Amino acid sequence: MTAETTAALVAAAPPEAIFSVFEDNGRVVRITYGEQLARLRATSAALQDLGVHQGDRVHVSLPNGQDFLTIWFATAHLGAILVPTNPRSSVEEFRHVLADATPAITIASADNADAVRAAGASDPVIIGPEHHGLNLTAGASVPEAPVTPGDPAAILYTSGTTSRPKGVIVTHANYLAVGHAVAEHLSVTADDRWFISLPMFHANAQYYCTMSALTRGASLAVTERFSASRWGTQAAHLGATLGSLFAAPIRMILARPATGDEASLRAVLFAQNVSAPAAAEFEARFNTRLLQLYGMTETVLPPTMNPDSPERKWDSIGPALDSVDLILADPDGNPVPDGQTGEIIVCGTLGQTIAAGYWHHPQATAETFDNGLLRTGDLARRDANGFLYFADRAKDMIKRSGENISASEVEGVAATHPAVAECAVVGISDPVYDEAVMLIAVLRAGYAADIEEDLRTWCRERLATYKVPTVVKFIDSLPRTSVGKIRKTELRTLHESVQ
Repeated sequence: MTAETTAALVAAAPPEAIFSVFEDNGRVVRITYGEQLARLRATSAALQDLGVHQGDRVHVSLPNGQDFLTIWFATAHLGAILVPTNPRSSVEEFRHVLADATPAITIASADNADAVRAAGASDPVIIGPEHHGLNLTAGASVPEAPVTPGDPAAILYTSGTTSRPKGVIVTHANYLAVGHAVAEHLSVTADDRWFISLPMFHANAQYYCTMSALTRGASLAVTERFSASRWGTQAAHLGATLGSLFAAPIRMILARPATGDEASLRAVLFAQNVSAPAAAEFEARFNTRLLQLYGMTETVLPPTMNPDSPERKWDSIGPALDSVDLILADPDGNPVPDGQTGEIIVCGTLGQTIAAGYWHHPQATAETFDNGLLRTGDLARRDANGFLYFADRAKDMIKRSGENISASEVEGVAATHPAVAECAVVGISDPVYDEAVMLIAVLRAGYAADIEEDLRTWCRERLATYKVPTVVKFIDSLPRTSVGKIRKTELRTLHESVQ
């Protein structure tokens, strides 16, 4: 068995080494690489008995846990294609994926069985605490499929913050490339253990955590779901050394009191900006180093990542990764000089260093991947030392009377108001000025929604006049994806619904 798939990496590790640890009713369960190999082989045989063959799509909608990992690796062993989805998806979201990916089989939890059936999965395999729909036979095995590095290993659907989700094709070569790149950057060893509390159907947990662990024979500590109040104690209880989070979960963790028995992690990756005071507090509380990175499902490898050293910068997404070639470009595709804002364009090879494209979307693939020039749609600037600073999504740039307004700039100012817990800014149609700025804010406890004019004055004192929000709305919580990204399309719809 060649180490070209996730299944092969499991087989290549020392069988007695710990592969994963889980919490089960207060006790820690440990699974070795040898046990994991036996599980994936038995699962491969069970999937084949159900008619799954090389090239078939296997839709998996399960919470974090051993079953998700085993089925992922079993599909690789068969040469099938993993299609993971959020177990909490709506019927319409499931229906979209089922119609687009046309899986041969759906594997779901008891909690979402009705939803996947309503979406069109006629005979899903149900896995739950009291029932395991796969007929596993101890010692069962089937031959490894003759896959090539460029074959699809998974279709990961984007979060769909601005449009309907598209399926990103991730090859076996992609998975190995990101695993080796992250492991090299963080000097991951077999003694490391990744704490995975983010959803495993998402690229972050798969790319940066699981794959870098597999390439070095390291282990995983997995929780079924994220818990802000227990994150630190769970990481300690499960022996984690590395972690990965987003900005919103970090803020949620810091909002809970310390327990006194929390983990000490050597490094924690994070995406999306965290304030300097919050970063300092987090590092002190968990005796760790916070390393901001930037990445998309499409880029596979994180194009930028802070160094694991004192030179790291909390407000920067880091310099380009050693194995990544990128440029910051103007709208015509020409590189911009240091200090100027340009679109992040990642130069790579489809199916190797960047994803292979979008499933069933050749036009979108041609436009976004452009023969190896991946247009991210994200804007950044680079300083003289090579560190990049995220500016905004190109789609989040608001055009008002010919002036470009960065939504993130306005958000950054509004967020400093003492009444604002969190906020988002979107552009809305304006009959005179093309677009107007709408601010949507969540208020801190003790503040009432009569501070609209005070908030607008706050912004006026700190921003150019044309950037000041025209419309201010208050809501109880911002709509988010499963990994904390704000669904700005829903916020625009909120405005339209009250017109």
